Amino acid sequence: MLTTLLIILGIIVLLVIWIIAIYNGMVKMRNTVDKEWRNIDVQLERRYDLIPNLIETVKGYAKHEQETFARITEYRSAAMGAKTVSEKAATNGQLSSALSGLRVQLEAYPDLKANTNFLNLQEELASTENKISFSRSIYNEVVTNYNNKIQIFPNNIFAGMFNFKNRDLFEISTQEAKSAPKVSF
Repeated sequence: MLTTLLIILGIIVLLVIWIIAIYNGMVKMRNTVDKEWRNIDVQLERRYDLIPNLIETVKGYAKHEQETFARITEYRSAAMGAKTVSEKAATNGQLSSALSGLRVQLEAYPDLKANTNFLNLQEELASTENKISFSRSIYNEVVTNYNNKIQIFPNNIFAGMFNFKNRDLFEISTQEAKSAPKVSF
C-alpha cells in the first residue's frame, strides 16, 4: 500500500516537473521571438531615420523627382505606423520597392553620385538593408521553431491551456519588394 502510494506520488511529481519544463520551454521560445522582433524593429527604425536624410541630400540634385520623394515619405510613415508583423512586412516591402525605384531614377545625376554625403548615406542604407534581411531571417527561424514547439503533441495541449499563440513570419508579400533595394548609384 505504501509502495503504491509512493509510486503514484512519484509519477505525479514527475508529471508536474514535465509540465513545468514544457511550459518554461515555451516561455523561453516566446521571449526569444519577442527579442528577435525587437532586433528587426531597431533596424527598421534606423532605416526610417536614414530616409529623410537621403531624401534631403538628393532633393538638391533631383528637383523633378518630387513624386518619388512623396511616395517614399508616405511609405515610410505607413511603415512606422504599422503594428503587426504582417503590416510591417507589407509596408516595408512597399518602402523597399520605392527605394529601388529611386535608385533607377537617380542614374541621371552624375554629380549626386560623387557627393560624399550621399555616398555615406547610401552606404548606411545598404548596410541597414543587409541588417534587416539578416534580422528577418533569424526572426523567421525562431518563429518557426516556436510555432513548431507549440503545435506538436503533447505541447499543443499545454500551449492551448496557457494561451500560447502562433506567431506570424516576417514575409515580403510583393514580388518587387522581395528584391532588396540596390542603392549603389
